[in-house]
Amino acid sequence: MIAKLKDFLGVDIKIDKYKKRDDAKFGKISNFKTPDEWVRSTCGYCGVGCGLYIGVKDGRPVYTKGDPAHPVSLGTLCPKGLTEHEMVDSNGRVTTPMIRKDGELKAVEWDEAFKFTSDKFKEIQSKYGKKAVACLSTGQFLTEDFYTLGKFVQLGLETNNYDGNTTLCMASAVMGYKQTFGSDGPPASYEDFSHADVIMLIGANIADNHPILKLHIAKNKKITGKKPTIIVVDPRHSKTANMADIFVPIAPRSDLALLNGLCYIIFEQGWEDEKFIKERTSGYREFKSHIMKNYPPQEVANITGIDVKELYNLAKVYATADKAMSAWTMGVNQSSIGTDTVSAICNLALITGNLGKEGASPFSITGQCNAMGTREFGFTSSIPGYRNYSSDTDRAIFADIIGVPTELIPSSRGYSYPQIIDAIDAGEIKALWVTATNPLVSFPDQNKLRRALKKLDILVVQDAFMSETAEISDVIFSASTWSEKEGTYTNSERRCNYAKKAVEPLGKTMSDTNIVIEFSKYFEGKYELLFKEFKSSEDIFNEIKRVSKGQLCDYSEMSYNKIEELGGIQWPCNEEYPEGKKRLYTEGFDCPTEDGKAKLLPLDWKPLAESCNPDFPLTLNTGRTVEQWHTRTKTKEIALLNNLAPEAWVELNPKDAIKLKVKSGDRISIGSSRGKVENIIVKVTEVVREGDCFVPFHFSEQLINSVTIADFDSKSYEPNFKQCAVNLYSDSVPNGIKMQETKIAGEIEHQKVEVELSGVKSKVEHLHH
Repeated sequence: MIAKLKDFLGVDIKIDKYKKRDDAKFGKISNFKTPDEWVRSTCGYCGVGCGLYIGVKDGRPVYTKGDPAHPVSLGTLCPKGLTEHEMVDSNGRVTTPMIRKDGELKAVEWDEAFKFTSDKFKEIQSKYGKKAVACLSTGQFLTEDFYTLGKFVQLGLETNNYDGNTTLCMASAVMGYKQTFGSDGPPASYEDFSHADVIMLIGANIADNHPILKLHIAKNKKITGKKPTIIVVDPRHSKTANMADIFVPIAPRSDLALLNGLCYIIFEQGWEDEKFIKERTSGYREFKSHIMKNYPPQEVANITGIDVKELYNLAKVYATADKAMSAWTMGVNQSSIGTDTVSAICNLALITGNLGKEGASPFSITGQCNAMGTREFGFTSSIPGYRNYSSDTDRAIFADIIGVPTELIPSSRGYSYPQIIDAIDAGEIKALWVTATNPLVSFPDQNKLRRALKKLDILVVQDAFMSETAEISDVIFSASTWSEKEGTYTNSERRCNYAKKAVEPLGKTMSDTNIVIEFSKYFEGKYELLFKEFKSSEDIFNEIKRVSKGQLCDYSEMSYNKIEELGGIQWPCNEEYPEGKKRLYTEGFDCPTEDGKAKLLPLDWKPLAESCNPDFPLTLNTGRTVEQWHTRTKTKEIALLNNLAPEAWVELNPKDAIKLKVKSGDRISIGSSRGKVENIIVKVTEVVREGDCFVPFHFSEQLINSVTIADFDSKSYEPNFKQCAVNLYSDSVPNGIKMQETKIAGEIEHQKVEVELSGVKSKVEHLHH
């Protein structure tokens, strides 16, 4: 009683608990958290791929520290990485398999969960066909998990209706690389940030979403002797814009037009690299003709809101630099013209010779910790090892390597993620297996999604956490998570990192790989055909090495020991590059196209599918914040992160705040033609321009994806999360903001955007630090 009273009054400062002890590896650490051992591993959050140590005490993780020897993070971690150990034993974990009985999820043994689910899958496939079962994967698994799951879904369940949540974030980068270079695969390395003369960040708020990359930019001056010119292209003055020498506040989703306009000016001024274009590219004549005909500077200025004079300045800064690098994330990818925007970024790099050399490349920065692993070996949009479904040769080679009949390998890709939802809604798909993703928060147009999921005969969720999707499921396969299993992650720069198992799985959970392998035993002959040689994670990795040998994503000379020793290895890693290769498409390293050259592609900007209108006169932008992760399944129980960002907010320009008669801290509603979010807190800021607003998407309590539009890229199927028409409603203005006199995009041949930023001029702004 006395102890509780002291604690309440703040008298007990817990001297013994927080007293520092000496730790052989990291110096002084609090008594209660001093580990018994440190296990070297890799972070399991974003695609940066930071190295870290997991402190283990009494068999559970109690500490996370950055690995000073790791080349990616150099001993640093972001707030999520620093608290990652708290996620493992958090209250949100699902510790046992579950089945819904009498309307409630009940704990069961694995045999019952597997038998119930397998019987249901077999019944559905017998009645409706193999493809009536579908699976949605993730970007959070280990590569060994991805490979095992894909192998079972495609060759065990024999359904190709299989896709990942990476379609919601990186699919446009994949398709853009494929149509430009002939294959997926980021060409650059983080090291290039440290060598570039110019760094153009397009739709990439790395300060919030990939903060460790700022270290590589910061090293630039020490290495080159001068500070690089940093260009930030974004309709929102994000934290990253504060780093900029040149901030380009373009109109929402006008980046493709901007890129084409810069190419026009470069051709007009003779700043292109003729030698590189002639020797390393194809399609030059058609591309130049298209650009010069359709994207003169004044037209581009009308579309983007950027002054013609500043377009010329921007083109000159980029084109005349010896080494220019362009990097992007979701601002580019999450667009209905995302694929072509990625290729437009590549076009700009190609005509200026910025490919395959130190400090010069286009570069996609990956969202999830292993979105690259699923792209390489997940068996969703391609056969493992970057092989094509349509190629009889690729199918035969893969079948021979893994010892299955060629006819078992699908000859085409099945439905993409949004097509799977459509097929469920249409009654074509009857069973859905969701693994480590949470569509009830992350998918756009939640009304449509929720209507579709109610039509399923069975919903199975495989997850380590009780997500919103798991809560409505019929079956839960309870999975172990980061630190409880062994394998590899591949980061944005193609670096394969080793993630060690540090502790035993919580409760009755199993690794995702073991769940799949054990589940396969309930389908006659499938375990023997697909998994009989898999006794360990390393066995799976060895098959991945064989599958990748001779391919662009070649892992054949990697091993767990070598990966750990080198701090990760960038593929290709083979006899020619036994310690990996920093860059793709260097001199003499051809693109996997018909002629070995990169393609210059004539591509067009298109107006938004949904423009502002009298009922919905503002443009909504959605995104992330450094303190939270995706749909918060991992982070919502971590006190530090939730204290920093406990709920969603709406960023509102001061001029729009005046119209709504609100101030920071007030609460309003935000709505579109699809739905409405109530009780969202206001943050009045000039970070957003008048007529725009921003909301982070992480929070199910303020479910912003009930407002977003189901508009998808026709090539990648990635959603246009970043722009839709909305209105805002306050107690003082219950009917919302009235539309001022503006020109509505889509009603004229080219969208003309009148840009007015409060406190920020509508031209490119030169920031002095």
